[in-house]
Amino acid sequence: MDRRVFITVMGGSILAALFPAGAQQMGKIYRVGVIAVGEPQLLRQSLREVGYIEGQNLTIEWRDSEGKLERFDNLAAELVRLNVDVLVASNPSATIAAKKATASIPIVMVHTPDPVQLGLVASLGRPGGNITGTTSLSADLSVKQLELLKEAIPKTAHVAVLWNPLNPWHRLALKATQGAARSLVAQVRGVQVRGPEEFEAAFAAMAKERADAVLVLSDPMTFFHRARIADLAVKRHLPTMHGVRGYVDAGGFMSYWAYQADLYRRVASYVDRILKGAKPGDLPIEQPTRFELVINLKTAKALGLTIPPTLLLRADEIIQ
Repeated sequence: MDRRVFITVMGGSILAALFPAGAQQMGKIYRVGVIAVGEPQLLRQSLREVGYIEGQNLTIEWRDSEGKLERFDNLAAELVRLNVDVLVASNPSATIAAKKATASIPIVMVHTPDPVQLGLVASLGRPGGNITGTTSLSADLSVKQLELLKEAIPKTAHVAVLWNPLNPWHRLALKATQGAARSLVAQVRGVQVRGPEEFEAAFAAMAKERADAVLVLSDPMTFFHRARIADLAVKRHLPTMHGVRGYVDAGGFMSYWAYQADLYRRVASYVDRILKGAKPGDLPIEQPTRFELVINLKTAKALGLTIPPTLLLRADEIIQ
């Protein structure tokens, strides 16, 4: 037998022995598109836990909006053109942009509140279409955040709500907090910001109107500029309550939100099931069951605040 033919035949026999018929296709690399604000480390870690490792069987096409809501439509369209296997949308604006961009590529949402009210899905139990994932129910959470702010600073009577009218769910959250104000505080007043250039004027207006504290509604724009917001709040002596804990890590006073590690584990589970053939419209949308209260004592001291011991005992984490 010709030596080259012998080598080819033997090589094929060895490969056939190592990878028999019916074995998982080698070399399959799934492509997951992520529309986010900031690096998706929690998502990477959670996907690794269910067997998806970048460079081996996974590529993450990550697109950062840098806090600019107007960028989401283009970022979603770009990922659709790349024909990713799954889209992960990290906030309501990203989810809305993804839905406009595709009706066929599965979309897994996270940090997206009230998806039924926003018209994203038919119901939580049977979402239909190409969207599933987790919902944080932030309109209700905003009321809880207001309650915790009042508990931390009992004398609070006037709360300013920093909100972005370009964010599709902020009106729902603002309405919910204003509805709860009668039993919690004397007044809740919304203060609009459409961009970082309006921060200085917004905080000056809050101080002029003698606000006791500020509820900052979670938003890609304010999250991207969270350190600046924290600095302005301390400068104006205004304690802040936030959603996701990243605000507090950057110097904010308090945060209360669904536990993010759990959320991203659920997102990874959705991605895994979809890549294995499940239809997103058949996967019920999950609501969080675990929440975390984070208090920044360093910021509290800078504001001259003493936190009630009972609240400190309930905190999941205290930043010294």
